[in-house]
Amino acid sequence: MAAPGWSEGVRELLRRINSFHGADSSKALCLPFMVAGQQVGHVPPSVVKYLCQYPDVFSVSRGDDASACVELNTQLVSYEQRTAAVQGVLKKLKEQQAFPCLKEWREELYSVMPYFWDTPLFSMERAATPLLGVKRYGAHLNGYTWQNGEMCMWLARRALNKPTYPGLLDNLAAGGIASGLGIRETLVKECQEEACIPASLTALAKAVGTISYTYEGAQGGIYAECQFVFDLELPEEFVPQVGDGEVQQFYLWPLDKVKKAIGSSDFKPNCAMVALDFLIRHSYIQPDEEPHYVELVEGLHRTL
Repeated sequence: MAAPGWSEGVRELLRRINSFHGADSSKALCLPFMVAGQQVGHVPPSVVKYLCQYPDVFSVSRGDDASACVELNTQLVSYEQRTAAVQGVLKKLKEQQAFPCLKEWREELYSVMPYFWDTPLFSMERAATPLLGVKRYGAHLNGYTWQNGEMCMWLARRALNKPTYPGLLDNLAAGGIASGLGIRETLVKECQEEACIPASLTALAKAVGTISYTYEGAQGGIYAECQFVFDLELPEEFVPQVGDGEVQQFYLWPLDKVKKAIGSSDFKPNCAMVALDFLIRHSYIQPDEEPHYVELVEGLHRTL
């Protein structure tokens, strides 16, 4: 049987990273965010009151529960018009220091659309996406190898100067999918920049699925995220190297040590989920031994 303490730690992790679905969340108070007749997000009440100040960009309807929503001005009809208008408002909110997340402004745009393969309706600053609760996508790599017949996983420890989750464990390479980039294109880019993995080696990575979750940030905002997951078996002699400075160190750990870390507070939460998914898919966690097996699997794949 799995250790009760480990199971409870992982269950708590999954509850936290799916907190938007919980009974105590603000989900019922949020307004749908509509663009061109399609819902693309959820807007928290604390954000709605600011958007009311910009009626030329955001229309706020407070009718009955069925019709209440935040809608992007229907006179903004092109991708370029919408992007420029929304970015203009977000920059004003940044100047006002209205929301803590805007302190992490990156000058990096994320596409906004109902589903990943839909045509983007507009793009917006990455740091501001939680304000509108739009879906964010990324690519994560599980790098593994074999030592003396035992499967081991490469993990990264994030740099201490990272604006989010400094010093915590991370997957070997990972990153958000910016506007105009594809999934594998993002994976190759992040592998090269963070771990100095050559593109020829990253090309061997296998797409193995996704994890998805939605949580409310500690300082507000809604994080609806889907990560495309890849596995890459690395040559035993390969050692990743620190690239762009977002990582301070790499570790090669046996899976039992990885498992223990997943149940601790030392792992960046969504990266712990990616590692947990790996252990489940590779049968390191067994349904006859883990009493909460079904709950763990379900917690990795919540509908956005």
